[in-house]
Amino acid sequence: MEDLVTGAAQIPAAPARSRPQTGDGAPILSMRHVTKVFGGKVMALEGMSLDIHEGDFVSLLGPSGCGKSTALRLVAGLIRPTSGRIDWGGGQQKGDIGVVFQEPTLMPWATVAQNVWLPLRLRGKSFRSVEADVKEALDLVGLGNFLDAYPRELSGGMKMRVSIARALVTRPRLILMDEPFAALDEITRHKLNDDLLALRARIGATIVFVTHSVFESVFLSNRIVVMAARPGRVLTELAVEAPYPRADEYRSTPDYAHHCGAATAALHQAMGEG
Repeated sequence: MEDLVTGAAQIPAAPARSRPQTGDGAPILSMRHVTKVFGGKVMALEGMSLDIHEGDFVSLLGPSGCGKSTALRLVAGLIRPTSGRIDWGGGQQKGDIGVVFQEPTLMPWATVAQNVWLPLRLRGKSFRSVEADVKEALDLVGLGNFLDAYPRELSGGMKMRVSIARALVTRPRLILMDEPFAALDEITRHKLNDDLLALRARIGATIVFVTHSVFESVFLSNRIVVMAARPGRVLTELAVEAPYPRADEYRSTPDYAHHCGAATAALHQAMGEG
């Protein structure tokens, strides 16, 4: 159970699915020379190319306004590219994704269970027919005892867990996360980083994660894609080969410090400071 004040929770232990340590084989998603222009004037992305493989945890890291969220929205199908292609492969279906936004965007008048039910409701599923799926998704994020609670009764960390459960309830193979922990305090953020990796190991999903935090990107990812300032494009890619699972102790290792230094240097270059 989670504490209502601190938002602390433990994801229930379960055997992890067999999964690649890093992505390999044919990509499940390919962006090829993708450009996005808004209003005929603002070029958010220019010629961005990126492959995502099964089992990847890819962080998009870059300065504000470099198009990280735009890239995520393009993959989610919320907007269309001005030019270029986004191709799906490896058995991945375009609609087989879950999205977690920076804000939880919960319906305040609905219970936790009703909020998680929403994507299935939009597919015409009655609550009774998917009640077990809703409960399972909430159990995965440590909120199985809060089905009947309302958002006003939850801490910030708990609200974000509900948002993650809502993304999981359709059992997607690809999860897109747009700075989901940016507004949380550092202790809660670290805890949710730990829990996200435990959850990833359990469900076997591929994750693309937008962040401004070098430290978060190194802890979570096997690949860090550093994007150049507007117009956004891939400037460089860094591999983080530390094995999963990564416990909190990894944050104090020389390997972690080395990767944080490399990512920081790449970020300075992206901002035109190097």
